[in-house]
Amino acid sequence: MVKQFLTILAVILCTAVFGQTGITFKESNFKFGKIKQNKPVTHEFTFTNTGAKPVVIEFANAECGCTTPEYPKNAILKGQSAKIKVTYDAATPGVFKKNVNIKFAHEQLPTVLTIEGEVTTGQKG
Repeated sequence: MVKQFLTILAVILCTAVFGQTGITFKESNFKFGKIKQNKPVTHEFTFTNTGAKPVVIEFANAECGCTTPEYPKNAILKGQSAKIKVTYDAATPGVFKKNVNIKFAHEQLPTVLTIEGEVTTGQKG
């Protein structure tokens, strides 16, 4: 419960910060639903630079090795959109919820992107 509250609080704070700087994400949370074990899944989070200056992503960190973010290394100019690709390896059966922190240059707080779903074994119990 506390973890969920902190995640929601981080998203609200990041939304407020990015609303001021001109970085707008189409979505910050994606639900895969049920996926098969050992079949990696990927989602692309799209964002737009609506500010006056170019933006650069300093880093993107996942909270575990099962989640891999890929992000553009070049500056995103005013009016341009870009994508951050997040892949989950789906090796472990069960429900998952993973966060990826995106740190933009000249910003104090990272943006938190979340993926979630359930990995199934495909076997009937």
